[in-house]
Amino acid sequence: MSIRRYGLPCLLLALLGVVPFTAGGSAIEMADRVVVRKSERQLLLMRGDQVLRTFSVALGLSPTGHKRQEGDFRTPEGNYRLSGRNPNSDFFLAIQVDYPRPGDERRASAEGVPPGGLIMIHGQPNRPSRPLEYYQKRDWTNGCIAVSNADMVDIWLMTPDNTPIQILP
Repeated sequence: MSIRRYGLPCLLLALLGVVPFTAGGSAIEMADRVVVRKSERQLLLMRGDQVLRTFSVALGLSPTGHKRQEGDFRTPEGNYRLSGRNPNSDFFLAIQVDYPRPGDERRASAEGVPPGGLIMIHGQPNRPSRPLEYYQKRDWTNGCIAVSNADMVDIWLMTPDNTPIQILP
């Protein structure tokens, strides 16, 4: 882990006392995969067959079905990886999902449409334009997977780059 990538968020979290710990209280448990169940609005951090944590999520404004093209407000479905982090996002922390994959690009190309991109797991907007309840009770993203800021801290700390993510209908 680099200081530049994780230093500021970790320092902030340590000062606030919100760093997640294992049952023994000594170290952060790391997930080896992420599963998103769109129909249940859940994100699970997994280690083997064990569920480490479960989080409620908000999805794209049009959540049913796989993302077909840019601007369709759908959250993709399939197998991807967590491919990068942005601590300076317009949202409270953001982890990129490597959508589109080559299969997504081929399908979109065959349909003559751009596949879209910049699918992230992220927290709440840094400059909200609506009341907090709006973000907590409905799907509101352009196709991303949104969680509370507190949940985003745990996801950020418990998932290394290149972690597989499976997004299910």
